[in-house]
Amino acid sequence: MPIDERHSVTLEQAKQAAEILYRNGIYFLIYVGGEPMAHPDLNEMITHASSLGMATMLVTNGSLLTPKRIDELADAGLMSVIISIDAAEAQKHEQNRGLRGVCDRIQEANTHFQRRNISTTASVTMSRLIEDYNQLPPFLKSLGFDSVTFSYPLTTLGSSYLGYAESDLVNYTAEELNQRFETVKALKRDFEVVNPTASIEDMQRHLRGEPEQFGCLGGWKLFYLDWHLNLYRCHNWEKPMCHITEFDGSQRVRDGCTACMIDCYRDSSVMQHIGVAVSDGVQAAAKGNLKAAWKHWFNHKNIVSLQAVWEQSTWLRRL
Repeated sequence: MPIDERHSVTLEQAKQAAEILYRNGIYFLIYVGGEPMAHPDLNEMITHASSLGMATMLVTNGSLLTPKRIDELADAGLMSVIISIDAAEAQKHEQNRGLRGVCDRIQEANTHFQRRNISTTASVTMSRLIEDYNQLPPFLKSLGFDSVTFSYPLTTLGSSYLGYAESDLVNYTAEELNQRFETVKALKRDFEVVNPTASIEDMQRHLRGEPEQFGCLGGWKLFYLDWHLNLYRCHNWEKPMCHITEFDGSQRVRDGCTACMIDCYRDSSVMQHIGVAVSDGVQAAAKGNLKAAWKHWFNHKNIVSLQAVWEQSTWLRRL
């Protein structure tokens, strides 16, 4: 992005946004970038959101993590951290990131996060930088990770979010990507993979052009707020729902969208399905529509959703 187009959210704007989100039933807040740790007011933003009762998470490349910064984040109320990892060996990861020595810093940071009872998870984009996925678990363990979430390749996005690229590293055929999904499912036997199996299998259906079991809850339970404070239903949607100051819940969208494979939305949607179904049933019963309530409550997808929650229960308890 050109320097003259760069813009950061102010502390007061961040506080106001957190208050509006919390008031509308949104209780998890994830700080992403760019590199969110470069923002001078990040600690204060987290402190305020935590004081409201929000669970705060951070996505970082790890380059700015020091014991002092980690203590500040912990004191602010940060609950969980996701650290980007691009390859199964240090040299290749650091070369791709342009961050020499960052793996040593990540290893030290994980030790300090553990002392402060903050969970960390490696976030690995499925790319051609990883030639052998079986090399990932020992490498991640050497860095101090005990869990990994896989991000699926993104070559285009409709919103203002810039976390995508047209690159040979992520340009897969459907067959190639499907095989990597199979490899990721197999990794679950030896290492904690945060992506639920049911969600991965839905993405495989997506690749094959088959009907998917679970629609995305982006725009209903999950949202993307950009640096101009425009609120989108997700990273992939071209038009914002509204400015954050206009958000009152009436703009929520729930249409069972299956347009993309953004893991953070699709994985969460699978696990949250059971909660939404129970709530839908309660509302139907309150209106006297017991037949509709029964359909919401006694549905095979609820069992699959519960299985996904159980599969990730160890990781979820650490959040």
